[in-house]
Amino acid sequence: MLRPYQLRTVEAVEDAFRRHRSALVVYPTGCGKTIVCAELIKRTRPGRTLFIAHREELIWQGRAQIESLTGLPCDIEMADLHAAQSLFGRAPVVLSTVQTLISSIGTERKRLHRFNPTDFDLLVIDECHHAVANSYLEIIEWFKQNDKLRVLGVTATPDRYDQRALGQVFDTVADRYEILDAIRDGWLVDIQQQFVTIEGLDFSHIKTVAGDLKATELAEVMERERNLQGVAAATINIIGTRKAIVFTASVKQAEWLCEIFNRAQPGMSAWICGATPLKERRMILQRFRSKEIQVVVNCNVLTEGYDHPGVEVIVMARPTKSRALYAQMAGRSMRPLPGIVEKLETAEERRTAIMHSAKPYCLILDFVGNSGRHKLVCSADILGGWTPEIVERAVKKIKESGKALPVAVVLEREAVDVEKEKKRIEEEKARRAARRAGLIASAKYKTRLVDPFTLTDVFDRGLSGWRDSERQITARQRELLLRQGIDPAGLTFDQAQRIIRELFRRWRNNLCTIRQAALLGRFGYNTNMTRDEATQIITMLQRNNWRPIKHASAMVQSQQTPALPGLR
Repeated sequence: MLRPYQLRTVEAVEDAFRRHRSALVVYPTGCGKTIVCAELIKRTRPGRTLFIAHREELIWQGRAQIESLTGLPCDIEMADLHAAQSLFGRAPVVLSTVQTLISSIGTERKRLHRFNPTDFDLLVIDECHHAVANSYLEIIEWFKQNDKLRVLGVTATPDRYDQRALGQVFDTVADRYEILDAIRDGWLVDIQQQFVTIEGLDFSHIKTVAGDLKATELAEVMERERNLQGVAAATINIIGTRKAIVFTASVKQAEWLCEIFNRAQPGMSAWICGATPLKERRMILQRFRSKEIQVVVNCNVLTEGYDHPGVEVIVMARPTKSRALYAQMAGRSMRPLPGIVEKLETAEERRTAIMHSAKPYCLILDFVGNSGRHKLVCSADILGGWTPEIVERAVKKIKESGKALPVAVVLEREAVDVEKEKKRIEEEKARRAARRAGLIASAKYKTRLVDPFTLTDVFDRGLSGWRDSERQITARQRELLLRQGIDPAGLTFDQAQRIIRELFRRWRNNLCTIRQAALLGRFGYNTNMTRDEATQIITMLQRNNWRPIKHASAMVQSQQTPALPGLR
């Protein structure tokens, strides 16, 4: 039975194939890419499917899963094995490696030419982030001669450096399911990250090639005795009895680390690399699965296609700048134990079951030193959906703790803290802006000279209607009016004298000043209120950014303070 997200993906791919010839599906390791492929193979029937991958192990695993899930017989085209091509003997599904299909069988023919493109309706490319290579493109172009052919690519992590190129191979991304989604939905275990500082470990001088640390220079650093001893000692001390996979930068590093482990604890570890004979490799991995050995050290072998839910710890003894590579390595330990989540319906039930299982999380060890200009990837980078600022803060928090911390939890806490800080900063900016506006308004209020000819609400009649002499205003009158904020320009002696009498009348009767009256009059308030009432209303207007306030006079008179917008 398909999980909800798998059913969504199958339907999304079918919809994409109605409009496009090729589609891409991005799934985390452990979330069932082959299950989705098997369901689409079933739905393609009676059409025929070609399934290709770049490694022999992926072909054998794919065959076992597809036959189990679909009930369809599968043929393998690989090495000495040849898929039957007779009309009545050919299988509905053929699996082959890329290397096999492009290998020569004559001066002008390759093994892919054994197959008629019109025989296949679906081409599935496993680990399709490799599909930008010329070998893949040659295979795709051969089978695309069939106009009915649809091409499905599946991968755990399309590397950010390859995404543009993948867009030239696949027409659309049908569906994407992120690692963090799978953790929150209870299909993968959470990650705990621990950083281990090794004194003298220095990557700062290493060059960057094709987006990652240069392999030969990285190997030289990681093979140094001091660094080997540091990695081995920390690993033994931290993992306890848990099963671990160690990823290394070179074959020598893998061999020497294994030797150190076994000197410390005889029979603790075994190592494998690409040159390890297949039979020996299978034997070592079987011993690891059966707990005869606790640690498998490998160089470029277990990054893809290795499924063992019992793995509890990933030791990153090869730092990387590649998010895709890191996610592939980390994914080897993120599957929950068998039988824990399969029959549970809700995400909360699955997360609870994982939490109470023998493997509540996976632990990832990263070894850090002087990285210089390099931005090395860690588990916080592969969980997706977080800004660089949040990731950087989370990584810093984990490093400072010196302990293993749940990465998703730390990221979420840092996201909350960042949001709080941004809100606090915005509020402080708003308060400063309001204060500046208030100070400016207050300064304008204090320095603006009132034009007495506009004060029709203050005096019984306008100054322009007064009958007075042409006697000029005196210096003393001018000085007094200016001190009270009244513009004396254009006033005669009699007009100035009348204004001064009004000033004294207001002072004796505790009425608002003429300046206050001028401001209140502009907002339509009574200009004969007391000085205290006028001060309160003007303060309220200032706090309200000089916007009118309904019923302000009544509120002041009843000693109520209005709830103004944006005030606390």
